[in-house]
Amino acid sequence: MTHWGTNTFLLGEGGVIVIDPGPDSPAHLAALLAALEPGEEVAAIVVTHAHLDHSPLARALKEATGAPVLAFGGASAGRSPVMRRLAEAGLAGGGEGVDAAFHPDRSLADGETVAAGGVRIEALHTPGHFAGHLCLAWGDRLFSGDHVMGWASSLVSPPDGDMGAFMRSLDRLATRGWRRFYPAHGAPVDDPAARIAELIRHRRAREAALLTALAKGPATVEALATQVYADTPAPLMPAARRNALAHLIDLWERNLVQADPELSLDARFSLI
Repeated sequence: MTHWGTNTFLLGEGGVIVIDPGPDSPAHLAALLAALEPGEEVAAIVVTHAHLDHSPLARALKEATGAPVLAFGGASAGRSPVMRRLAEAGLAGGGEGVDAAFHPDRSLADGETVAAGGVRIEALHTPGHFAGHLCLAWGDRLFSGDHVMGWASSLVSPPDGDMGAFMRSLDRLATRGWRRFYPAHGAPVDDPAARIAELIRHRRAREAALLTALAKGPATVEALATQVYADTPAPLMPAARRNALAHLIDLWERNLVQADPELSLDARFSLI
């Protein structure tokens, strides 16, 4: 699910900003340090979100360089009241690998900037794939983390993922004239507006398919995912079920479906 792995970006000259140090990999740490020019140092370590393929190496990189770790917050920061309630009731992620031990040295608020090495980046809180997800704007370019990727759509897995927030974050990104996106996995996106529009269409189509399936009668997440994601390869079906759950929670919050006996992974959903 990480395509060719995690892209770690080094930005600036002299005092370098590192974006998404990556997984806990000594080889990745060595490659990152080797990429610094003679005399350069790491001035700040910025993490888009606390998944195991993004944040764990921040600890070793901080130990090696002394640079502070910056992020929106800890692993559960930014959850909506509904997601907090579901988590308290026992809903856990789908195995996507939350770095539960992650805590930044300093939290970055929405709109806050980080400057070093002759560059300045702006933190944009874009919850959806993860409650505390940040995109990082560099002028008309954006380090888009896992929110917008060119090779695949993002996993949205409650309670860490939130489909309603995901769509609102896409709408927010669509209001600015971006030139290029640098995702955390895969190649740069050279037509950000078209890719955002494509992702919105994709999610709305999945939502419509779920509503069509529910028009036939009440069903569980498992049954709905089997119908709506019939073209999905078997190894990706666990992720598809999590996306289906995320859509159903969003539809429930919008009062379009009801859950029996209560909102949960095991509920039977039906149209209102």
